[in-house]
Amino acid sequence: MKAQMQTRREFLSSTTALSVAGALEASGASQAPTPPEGIEIPAWFYQHHDADYSLDVPEAGFGGWKRAPLMFSRKHTAVALMHAWDTGTREEYPGWRRVVPYIPRANAICRDVLPGLLAAVRESDLPLFHVVGGGDYYKGLPGYQRAVTLAGPEPPAPNQVESDPIRDQLAAYKRAHGYPGLHNLEDIDRGFARLDFAPQARPVGDEGIAENGHQLFALCKEKGINHLIYAGFAINWCLLLSPGGMAEMQKYGLMCSALRQATTAVENKASAPEQWCKEIGLWRVALAFGFVLDVDDFCAALRSRQTIQTG
Repeated sequence: MKAQMQTRREFLSSTTALSVAGALEASGASQAPTPPEGIEIPAWFYQHHDADYSLDVPEAGFGGWKRAPLMFSRKHTAVALMHAWDTGTREEYPGWRRVVPYIPRANAICRDVLPGLLAAVRESDLPLFHVVGGGDYYKGLPGYQRAVTLAGPEPPAPNQVESDPIRDQLAAYKRAHGYPGLHNLEDIDRGFARLDFAPQARPVGDEGIAENGHQLFALCKEKGINHLIYAGFAINWCLLLSPGGMAEMQKYGLMCSALRQATTAVENKASAPEQWCKEIGLWRVALAFGFVLDVDDFCAALRSRQTIQTG
């Protein structure tokens, strides 16, 4: 937590410095550098202060969700579409659907949200990156081969601690009785063996394709990207913790935001009716990584030809 707080302090300090620089430029400071183009997008953030200790629940004093028009750089922002998969049908892989019932919600987003979103991104100046995994369905595409070349050799994997019989027994028990259940494994394995891009999410041309943070960082570095706006599945799982997800990319210094209507979450029995895990996932993004954007606002801003100068 201390490291995260330090990161947030550094971000707030840098934001203050940028605001001061913008004010000086606006006042006509001589020989100021030409600012990059900016685009104003309504963005959600969570006002996680001030707790009120006069209340039974001090957190009730927080400001909660707020929305503000904020500047995003046209030159340094990209969209990252992560794990937008074709996972077959429930009839083909019933065991997979018994464990991952968010797949129908993801399919609906691919069908109803991604076409308009990706069209707006492709018409804009923002790069579109695809974050992949779970198979080899992408390895023959030029965008992946370019990422591999840019990234160079993979860094060595972290050292692993040694297991022991008791630890192995715990893992086996969890696998059998918790997640995913032994009776579901065959269908899950068969599903991943034929994994592919969802038809609406297939890369076009040489759009960058990365299977881990090392490759995604190389794509970002090539384009000068310091802010990734994520879409895909799922906001509290892969987008957060899988290779190329927000936790990994934050270590490279990138800000990471999310598109609310272009993602869903892994839910539990209690949370699923109201999709509370999605809400908590978005809150976590807003608190620790970046901002939350509405797809309609984002697309409208991208299609606006008005450019706004920002320092």
